[in-house]
Amino acid sequence: MGVYLNPGKTRFQMAVDSAIFVDKTEMISYMNSIINTNQRYVSISRPRRFGKTMAADMLCAYYDRTADSRSLFENTKLAKCAPIRRGNQEIAWDHYLGQFDVLRIVLTDFIQRNMSVDDILDYLTEEVTGELMAAYPHISYGSRINLSGVMKKIFAQTNRAFVIIIDEWDAIFRIRQKDPEGQIRYLDFLREWLKDKDYVALAYMTGILPIKKYGEHSALNMFDEYSMTSPLQLARFTGFTEDEVMELCDQYGRDYQKIKDWYDGYLVRGVIPPDPGHTRQKETGSSPTSRIYALYSPLSVVKAVSTGVIQNYWNKTETYEALAEFIRKDYDGLQDAVALLMDGGRLKIDISSYQNDMTTFHGRDDVLSLLIHLGYLGYDSETKEVFIPNREILDEFKTSTKSAEWVSTFKAFERSQKLLRATWEEDAEKVAELLEEAHNRAGNKTYNDEAALSYAIQYAYYAAQKYYTTILELDTGKGYADVIFLPSPKYPELPALLIELKYNKDAKTALTQIRQQKYDERLEHYKGNLLLVSINYDKEKRNDDPEYKHHTCIIERA
Repeated sequence: MGVYLNPGKTRFQMAVDSAIFVDKTEMISYMNSIINTNQRYVSISRPRRFGKTMAADMLCAYYDRTADSRSLFENTKLAKCAPIRRGNQEIAWDHYLGQFDVLRIVLTDFIQRNMSVDDILDYLTEEVTGELMAAYPHISYGSRINLSGVMKKIFAQTNRAFVIIIDEWDAIFRIRQKDPEGQIRYLDFLREWLKDKDYVALAYMTGILPIKKYGEHSALNMFDEYSMTSPLQLARFTGFTEDEVMELCDQYGRDYQKIKDWYDGYLVRGVIPPDPGHTRQKETGSSPTSRIYALYSPLSVVKAVSTGVIQNYWNKTETYEALAEFIRKDYDGLQDAVALLMDGGRLKIDISSYQNDMTTFHGRDDVLSLLIHLGYLGYDSETKEVFIPNREILDEFKTSTKSAEWVSTFKAFERSQKLLRATWEEDAEKVAELLEEAHNRAGNKTYNDEAALSYAIQYAYYAAQKYYTTILELDTGKGYADVIFLPSPKYPELPALLIELKYNKDAKTALTQIRQQKYDERLEHYKGNLLLVSINYDKEKRNDDPEYKHHTCIIERA
């Protein structure tokens, strides 16, 4: 057993022998389906304490030719898996058991204070090649020693391919955040070492972050990525599933509902199953959909189940300062978004522009994308929405938003909630009053024309995003309604809102336009539960006028 080469089964044996062990060995069956194929490059990204290292230990124990691990696996779920078909071959669960040299690298072991990235890579190369050359001393390696060359020569003379497992692969991007040139050299090192190499039977990397992107492309494009936003075939291995948590609660006599209330909430989707002959689509008119898994953070569940103490265990692994640092970056109203999420709302975001690092942020959605990968937000890949997954993470947000800088954000959100309730109650005077208050706090520069007024009104109704889908300038056939709020499927009882805005006119004109142009006919489905909200902003109203008020409002039900 070596330090890096063939590290054996000891660490996985310790996991199996632990008081709480959740069997995830079926994951090996999927790895066996892609080993020695073009899909043999796997990158796993999950938050801390989501079982990444345990899975790496499991793969080491299974594939290591020196580990003698049959007794460790023959009573696991893996041993009950049906054989895998690859072409004309059937591969049993133990087909690759103990068949490879395993190279296990934990990148953080090579990162020391004040070391440059080049020093880190030189250190890694020296340590790993030294162990490889000691294990295969009869091979002539030549005078120019590098990792790729050494492994190529070993493979050429022994025909033994390697399973390469890199844990904490993204540590350089997390620890050396301000060294982009060093990061590029690191990616070049990985690509030169791993890409299109015959000696690679399987390359398996784990980390918190997905692979760094430069522009539109990944620097390691040979890897298939399995992340918190797209776990695909590995969805059910991303965390603890509901069935696994229920089984633990039964075993330890714990109240499952209490555990669920605190730690459930991460939502991932697997691959879409095949539909042979399109039979189901012909019968039902719809294609099959991916299975949805509700996941739990493994560490929190293990702690709560084993001790019976239900509390926030997250801050024992991730300090709240990390969360506070990122949400303090108020890109594109990020703090308002956080307030909405803390109120139980969801936000649709675009994750495509996120560069998969901890420094490159071009807007609110990039920061929220990072928080998904750090485990602070859940993500629904179908609706493209983020949300706070559970009470434990909400507790982290509450701790991270206690500073004075958040006071105005939460007051503005509370005002938006009051505005929404006043609208539902058809209290036009209160709506005008709250809009006036929002305007006064924002300053007179808020409204310069009708377009600016529209933006300001949308912002004032920010809290509506929890309950509604917003549609701007809906084409009614006879004109464009300014703002439409349609109730989400979760809140079908709420009224739809049709808001028409006027600038330096009057609210009656706005309401007349709604009626004359028959805007409400486009929302016929909501008849009887539709509120017509006409709002005017009078820029010229003087503050010494006895009836001074910039905003006026009329609300009618249709």
